[in-house]
Amino acid sequence: MEKTLKIIRELKEKGIIKEFAIGGGIAVLYYVEPLLTYDLDIFFIPAEERIDILCPIYNYLKAKGYQSRREHLMLEGVPVQFIPAYNDLIEEAVLNSADVNYGRVKTKILCLEYLMAIMVETFRPKDKERIIKILGEAKVDTRKLEKILKKYGLYERYSKFKADVL
Repeated sequence: MEKTLKIIRELKEKGIIKEFAIGGGIAVLYYVEPLLTYDLDIFFIPAEERIDILCPIYNYLKAKGYQSRREHLMLEGVPVQFIPAYNDLIEEAVLNSADVNYGRVKTKILCLEYLMAIMVETFRPKDKERIIKILGEAKVDTRKLEKILKKYGLYERYSKFKADVL
């Protein structure tokens, strides 16, 4: 994974993406006990506005010999899905991500409270399971989470879900 993260940092250093952060199941793993996940989700802010937002990433990495498999780019054996910041919540989450080390590689990861807000927004069955796991195992800054949820109109959905399952 270190080699994969170095390649992703290279995209930022080359100006292909403006900013990035690890999200999805791998981000959840940073905060709680292991769970099943298949790929590395990289939420990113594009360096420039364009219709074919993923093309610069794919073109750059394919020129370096990396192959795509369906929606993933295979980077050093790791399936990576690049997800552009598709709304204000995602953009704010990426811009407020935490600096962490993965082995000897510096990288960025979505903060737990933003990660949870994104899960409340998408609200797939696996997101609901992950929220329950996080609430049981991680230290959540509830004030920060509530502030984010209220800002993006997600507080009622979260409150109802929490009341129903806990």
